[in-house]
Amino acid sequence: MNYSLATIQTAFHIYAVMASCGYIAKLDSTPFFEDDTVRSLVENYAAEVQCTITNDAENLYLIPIAASSPFHISNESLKKEYLRSGAVNLDIYLMYLAVIVLFGCFYDSYTTTEPVDFVPMQRWLEEMNSRLDALSRLGEDVLSRAEQDLSVNWLALIRKWSDMDSIKETAKRQDGRTNSRVSFLTMTASFLISQHLLHDQGDGQFTLTDKARTIIVTYYMSEDYNQGILNFMYQLDHTPPKEQT
Repeated sequence: MNYSLATIQTAFHIYAVMASCGYIAKLDSTPFFEDDTVRSLVENYAAEVQCTITNDAENLYLIPIAASSPFHISNESLKKEYLRSGAVNLDIYLMYLAVIVLFGCFYDSYTTTEPVDFVPMQRWLEEMNSRLDALSRLGEDVLSRAEQDLSVNWLALIRKWSDMDSIKETAKRQDGRTNSRVSFLTMTASFLISQHLLHDQGDGQFTLTDKARTIIVTYYMSEDYNQGILNFMYQLDHTPPKEQT
């Protein structure tokens, strides 16, 4: 198919802004919505770098969908920019788990499509404690089998969380220098805020951005992307307790 130079330049401009900033305002990308050819070209550009395009009420976003994408944040960058000194890959996996639990707090463990207005840090902490405690009660045999099926080292994550200091969790201010559960969640929140996925409302209250809502509904709630991790983590919510004999 032959494209005019003007069409190619328009499409590439939209893609280039997203590639540089991660998003472009809808007001600045009207051809994407009005011209099927421009939209197709932009989507093709995104696909070439293993990304997809999604949007909310105000912006278009370029979202990497594969670790091989040049726009995917590497483990080394995550450790250097968002985690404490000496962080290892296990810290990144625990951060991912904390993100899943936080999003689950907003969406009632992923059983609803409309999130609650806000989630306090204390609720997030309590849900992390509860979720990991529930997983630990499954036993090593079940967790080991799940590790093979889902490629997640559940036992190591549970031990990592358990080893964090919980004595000072009620301190009003904690940062990455404190090896506590709250400080770890604070670092995770900082990462989400930097990616325009979370708003800090102050007083330990967080709200989701429109970008986050779009990504959660499109990707986090899909088994094609979460590989059944959500089903495994939240299966206990829908499993009746065993009768006592």
